Amino acid sequence: MKLQNILTLDCTVCAVPAGSKKRILEKISAVAAVKMTDFSQFELLESLMNREKMGSTGIGNGIAIPHGRLVNAKHPVAVLLTTQEPIPFDAIDNRPVDIFVALFVPEDCCKDHLSTLQSIAKLFSNKQTTKQVRKCLNDQELFQLVSQMD
Repeated sequence: MKLQNILTLDCTVCAVPAGSKKRILEKISAVAAVKMTDFSQFELLESLMNREKMGSTGIGNGIAIPHGRLVNAKHPVAVLLTTQEPIPFDAIDNRPVDIFVALFVPEDCCKDHLSTLQSIAKLFSNKQTTKQVRKCLNDQELFQLVSQMD
C-alpha cells in the first residue's frame, strides 16, 4: 500500500517544534489519536516505543519511519511530520532526523505493513523528494506534495 493511499491532511503536520526522540513520538501519537479513536495516545506511543526498543527506525538522510502494530486496529493510519530543526534519533547514519513518516497498522497485516514500509522508504530515498518536503511551509503544502508523488 502506498503512503498516498493512507495519509490524510489531518495527519500531516509541518515544522513541529520537538527537541527529542520521545517528544516527536509523543507528537506523532497525539496526531494519530485524533484519527484512531479506539486507541489512547498512550497506547499509540507505547506501540512506537516498543518498536524503537528493537532498533531505531531512523533510515538515514534525516528520515525516520516509526511504526507500531496495534491489536484490533481496523485499518492502517499514517502520520507525516517535519520538524523545525533536525533532532537526534539514533538513525543508522547517526544524522539527526527532520522528516518522520509514522505508521500504525493492524497487528495481523504483517505482509501489507512490510510492503507499505518499503514503499515509503523508496519514496523518500529520492533526494529531490526530500528536498521538496523540507521546503514545505505548511500542512496543506506538505500534504499536497506527498499526495501527488508517485
